[in-house]
Amino acid sequence: MAIDLEKIKQRKAALENKGGGSNSNQFWRPQDGDQSIRIVATSDGDPFKDYFFHYNLGKNPGFLCPKKNYGEQCPVCEYANSLYNGGSEDEQKAAKTLFARQRFFSPVLVRGEEAEGIRVWGYGKMAYESLINLVLNPEYGDITDPEEGTDLLLSYGKPAGAQFPQTKLQPRRRSSPLCQDGPEKCAELMESIPKFDEL
Repeated sequence: MAIDLEKIKQRKAALENKGGGSNSNQFWRPQDGDQSIRIVATSDGDPFKDYFFHYNLGKNPGFLCPKKNYGEQCPVCEYANSLYNGGSEDEQKAAKTLFARQRFFSPVLVRGEEAEGIRVWGYGKMAYESLINLVLNPEYGDITDPEEGTDLLLSYGKPAGAQFPQTKLQPRRRSSPLCQDGPEKCAELMESIPKFDEL
C-alpha cells in the first residue's frame, strides 16, 4: 500500500496553521503591520460574537467553556473555583490562569484578500471596546452597510517593551461598497459568512 500524499499535505497544512484543522481557512489572523478590513453584518444584525475559552491547559490552544457558553457543567471551572476559594496565594494565582476568558469574533473581509471570502477574526476586549465605540459614534453610522459602510485600518504589532501585541483600529475617511463585482458576486460573498455555531 502506497502513502497518500494528499493526506500528508493536509497534515502539513494543519501543522502550519498550528493545528487549525478543517475550519482553519475560515479564520483570519492579522499580520504585523497595517491591513484594511471590513466588518460584515451577520443575518441577526450583530456582527460581534463573544465566547468564553479556557487556556493554559497543556498543549491545548484553548477550548470553549461549557458553563459560560452553554450553562452546562464544567470540570475546569469547578476545579479553578475550588482552588481559588480554598487555596493559598500561589494556588489562587494558579486558579486565575484557569478561569474562562472572554474572546470576541466578527466576520471580516480583508482588503486585498477578497478571493479568500469572508473569514472570522478573533480579538480581545480592547479591540472590542474600540469597535463598539466606533459603531455607536454617529459620525460613522452603520460601518457594516454593504453600500455605504466604512473600512477599518487595523494596525497590529507588539510595541517596544510590551508583553503582548496590540490592535489599533482607525476608520477610513470615506465610506465604500463592500464589493464592486456586481450584485451576483456580492450576494455570493455574503453567503460565504461562516456560521459561528458550526466553527
